[in-house]
Amino acid sequence: MDKPQSVADLTELGRVRLSEHFFMREMLYSEVANYHGVPNMPDDPDTAIAAGKRLCEEILEPLYRAFGHVTIRSAFRSRTLNGFCHEKHMELLARGEADHAYYCADNTYNRARHGWDQRDDDGFMGATVSAVIPWYLSRYELTGDPRPLAWWIKDHIPGYAQVVFFPWMCAFNIRWYEGPTRKPIQIDDGGPGDTELLTDTSMDNFNDDHSALYEDFPTP
Repeated sequence: MDKPQSVADLTELGRVRLSEHFFMREMLYSEVANYHGVPNMPDDPDTAIAAGKRLCEEILEPLYRAFGHVTIRSAFRSRTLNGFCHEKHMELLARGEADHAYYCADNTYNRARHGWDQRDDDGFMGATVSAVIPWYLSRYELTGDPRPLAWWIKDHIPGYAQVVFFPWMCAFNIRWYEGPTRKPIQIDDGGPGDTELLTDTSMDNFNDDHSALYEDFPTP
């Protein structure tokens, strides 16, 4: 599939079914793109679709089977859109006016992450999505603790490569990646430098029994 050159082309891209319950259209949505009129279309749709299918089949579908609806907050970002967000973020930081709505790492970092259509320097595909689990959000609003869901994901979603939780709606970035990974799970408290590494394959707690922390959770 070529890069969309018309509304009809973009419509066809949006109709691509990535997995049973997820389509490309919802992965292209961006408040920043809508507000600022920045295009959010892949330069290489075939790579974006291939990476997106793996993300949806190996990560989002198991979440859907366990918890029901999965809300997509942010997914694919074009180089144009991601670059715009990163520049805006850096401008705001320089003025002491940081706004998490524009928080984006640079384009190099986001290759094979939010840049689904770009392989990384090692030639690997990857895809990241920011998601919210409504089933868990009601609990999170009472406890403010993402760790039960984090440990559940570690124990039940073997296809994840990296997870980062944020304080807004217990949203989390979750990544599929075809290359090697230490499978880190991090908790970002929203402040500069306030990121906790909950676990990765180098830590003793990675293979512990965490089931008591989510004993009433469903299973995929």
